[in-house]
Amino acid sequence: MRSFFTLAHRYLGLGIALFLIVTGLTGAIISWDHELDEWLNGHLLDAATPGTPQSATALAHQVETQFPQVQVTYYETATEPGHSYYYWVEPRVNPDTGELYKPGFNQIYVDPVSGEILGMREWGAVWPVSRENFVSFLYMLHFSLHIPEFNDIHWGVLLLGVVALIWTIDCFIGFYLTLPNRRKQRSESDTAGKGKSWWQRWAPAWKIRRNAGSYKLNFDLHRAFGLWTWVLLFTIAFTGFSLNLYREVFFPVMSLVSDVTPTPIDSRTPSGHHNPIQANFGFERAIELGEQEAAQKGWTEPVGSLWHAIEFGIYRLEFFTPEEGHGAGGVGHKAIYIDSKTGENLGDWRPWEGTAADLFVQAQFPLHSGRILGLPGRILISVMGVVVAMLSITGIIIWVRKRRARILRAERARQEEAGMEYSASQ
Repeated sequence: MRSFFTLAHRYLGLGIALFLIVTGLTGAIISWDHELDEWLNGHLLDAATPGTPQSATALAHQVETQFPQVQVTYYETATEPGHSYYYWVEPRVNPDTGELYKPGFNQIYVDPVSGEILGMREWGAVWPVSRENFVSFLYMLHFSLHIPEFNDIHWGVLLLGVVALIWTIDCFIGFYLTLPNRRKQRSESDTAGKGKSWWQRWAPAWKIRRNAGSYKLNFDLHRAFGLWTWVLLFTIAFTGFSLNLYREVFFPVMSLVSDVTPTPIDSRTPSGHHNPIQANFGFERAIELGEQEAAQKGWTEPVGSLWHAIEFGIYRLEFFTPEEGHGAGGVGHKAIYIDSKTGENLGDWRPWEGTAADLFVQAQFPLHSGRILGLPGRILISVMGVVVAMLSITGIIIWVRKRRARILRAERARQEEAGMEYSASQ
């Protein structure tokens, strides 16, 4: 059994090692995505015009008027002083061809006071990599490898979801292989008359031998760091799987085994990126309907952002102030869902409320990003990205050296056999 798991760990690990090196190193960097983006792209994110900001909704209409080939699908209704308004846009359908326009950008930045367009960029662009899309390039590389969508299927996202699932399983295999070999322990016990305790035999697995040669150092780094950080490794692996295969595997399985509450978006089948659903009313009406529902619930926060999920025909309005950032523990803000065709209230969502399964589902991104612990959590996840890459690299080195040793032993045995045959023939 142990030999089977050794082979499984070896080849599962080798199969996902390069993926983990890429996602580990990119994850270490994008833990600081907002700070890095602000440092690189102050010309987009900063606004210096003095005066009273205009309505973000009014400027959203201005954006659509100036760029008729796109529609605004997300924006925040207010911003902190000195920051620009940011609009996410999606291409409209060209009525002449029935295909989506290709505007070459999906983000627009606007001065809140003057209404001046500060710039546009394409979030997640593959090439050329510039200071404007550097952070999003890494972000897309981290969760999709920039593998293009085909037939409305995000193949890169699915691939890395499968990699994360294999990694999750391999976490348990790797942990098992660090445990003492019982057969070897019994043999040594019979030979010595008495054996070491179970813990005494396991303790070396947690240590790094010094001055024992490069091979043993590499092996100890792989094994010991894997043990020291096992809980974090498992958490990152599992949440990577749950986020990338959320609709395909994670949410359906959670719904089967526990009482999880689907959001209106979870309950609908997407129309596909190339078949956007057009709303029957605009931003102002959506905000009005959202505010009415919020008032009935006793919510005091203003509408902080509006997202039109055009593949689902739903407006999602979040309620927060600009100072609240990503919400408690990075899970987001309370929200109300409005059908963009009928204006019907489809329900609400509240952070850290619901069944135990709901809380577990909500915790996936905060755990994966470390935001559940605030700044210390982000630092920890950044360090773990480097650890994941290191474990993958040391695993490859272990395999290369063992393979080289096996080849040398086989060659030596062949030469000895050939020598014996030659001696026998004399």
